[in-house]
Amino acid sequence: MTDPNFTRRAIRPLSAIAAAAALSAVLAACSAFSGGGTPEALPVGLSARMDQPGASLDRAQALGLVNAYRATVGAPALTADAALDAQAQELANQYAASGSTPRTPQGLAAMRTSAGYATFAETFSGWRNSPPDAAALATANAQRAGIAVAANPASTYGVHWVLVLGQ
Repeated sequence: MTDPNFTRRAIRPLSAIAAAAALSAVLAACSAFSGGGTPEALPVGLSARMDQPGASLDRAQALGLVNAYRATVGAPALTADAALDAQAQELANQYAASGSTPRTPQGLAAMRTSAGYATFAETFSGWRNSPPDAAALATANAQRAGIAVAANPASTYGVHWVLVLGQ
């Protein structure tokens, strides 16, 4: 006797498989960091050091990495939001200037902060490997995102990251 649901359970949507494969490749490259080297497999936007003069975050690639992770856990993709980028930048600047983690503003679905990582790939790996951060990255009711970084060489950690998720 055959199980009529076998095919449905055995075959996954191609988009989920493609997203999982892309995330696997990027995450494998992220974990290749060992002592400051930059893996060639990572896109420049994810491996660019934000502690260098004139550094600029590639928000689209950063959001792409977050969305690839969200696809693997069944969360919908986020869309970039200029207002949330501006809010994240204000929070990152405050974080870098004060050294104190900013409080999550009201109305956000989630906020993640990090300090000390020079690249977004390293920051993302830290979030992914922390259960509370990973859960926040996968917040199901989030629809929009803003990502920012601020560097302050005089601060304890140098580079400060903020990701805000809005509904």
